[in-house]
Amino acid sequence: MKAICWMGKNDVRLEEVPDPRILDPRDAIIRVTSTAICGSDLHLYGGFVPTMKKGDILGHEFMGEVVETGSDVRNLQKGDRVVVPFPIACGRCFSCQKGLFSVCENSNPNAWMAEKMWGHSPAGVFGYSHLTGGFAGGQAEYARVPFADVGPLKVPDELDDDQVLFLSDIFPTGYMGADMCNIQPGDTIAVWGCGPVGQFAMKSALLLGAERVIGIDRFPDRLRMAREKIGVEIVNYEKTDPLEFLKETTGGRGPDGCIDAVGMEAHTPGLLYAYDRAKQAIMGETDRPIALRQAIMACRNGGTISVIGVYGGLVDKFPMGSVMNKSLTMRAGQCHVQRYMRPLLERIQKGEIDPSFVITHRLRLEDGPQGYEMFRDKAENCIKIVLKTNGTEAEGGRMIH
Repeated sequence: MKAICWMGKNDVRLEEVPDPRILDPRDAIIRVTSTAICGSDLHLYGGFVPTMKKGDILGHEFMGEVVETGSDVRNLQKGDRVVVPFPIACGRCFSCQKGLFSVCENSNPNAWMAEKMWGHSPAGVFGYSHLTGGFAGGQAEYARVPFADVGPLKVPDELDDDQVLFLSDIFPTGYMGADMCNIQPGDTIAVWGCGPVGQFAMKSALLLGAERVIGIDRFPDRLRMAREKIGVEIVNYEKTDPLEFLKETTGGRGPDGCIDAVGMEAHTPGLLYAYDRAKQAIMGETDRPIALRQAIMACRNGGTISVIGVYGGLVDKFPMGSVMNKSLTMRAGQCHVQRYMRPLLERIQKGEIDPSFVITHRLRLEDGPQGYEMFRDKAENCIKIVLKTNGTEAEGGRMIH
């Protein structure tokens, strides 16, 4: 089969690889119909995540049709159309029983690696380095899904792929970011990062009852999408200091909740960005926590910081004094996707949201390597790329946007 493989820093290629096969009675094989390039994939592309190996199949946002199941998978049948959550979860361990699927205790065969970096291991993840299990990803024609009796969600035929694909990751991730803010009527929520996850965090904050939502970014197309598709207020941080704006617009108090939807590769004008890049160059820190610093400083006393942007290692100049003295609550995590998939599918069915609004480009799987380059460079106002596989059309040609 064909698959998009990591071959080195800034080098991904379409390769011929062996077809997946059933390795465990709880496995299923999925014929992938749609997959996507995630902002987190760019961390792999740029070489920011360790333990990648040449030839690793990428991709953790995918869906398709069941073509084979192991003997213990009784909830799925051949021909079922399913969305696959990116965390691989057994459904039976202590964490899974508490709904903490992204920290499943049984799905990462390389848990010892993660324990050395983070103290404990998260769940296994599709297509996301050997630190999280070395599992083959879904940017391919077929994919093996472990614990298929727990993860995949059957979706109704009346909803097309574009409407439900993002239940695999970015819609639940954005929703969890808002959910962790414990939003109350009248709340103001500020979101750093208007990429796809940030877009869903903003929309979710409104769905959960926030009165005001403010999106912070520097790319005009992302800010335009936030304003026109979601109806939130926007701040271009290259033109307006977000800390001063948020303080002034909230009467000096600050937002009730602040969501970091940026993560390790944040940007800012001026010396602080140069400082962080220099620290990275000498391995003095691995991540640039610029958005996180700003969120902590901006949040009102007693407010909540919600971190859904991906961080991998160590950060510098973390304003812990602000966290402690302002009585802030900080919540963070990879999304427990399985917890949110069904309730969010119901919201889609009710017409409360059509997640496809974030898609700007649809490509064929074979155009994936160019898609990575386009996404990294923000070319052609690229915000979200969906790859169509196995004969599903990218709407009449190579791309549509």
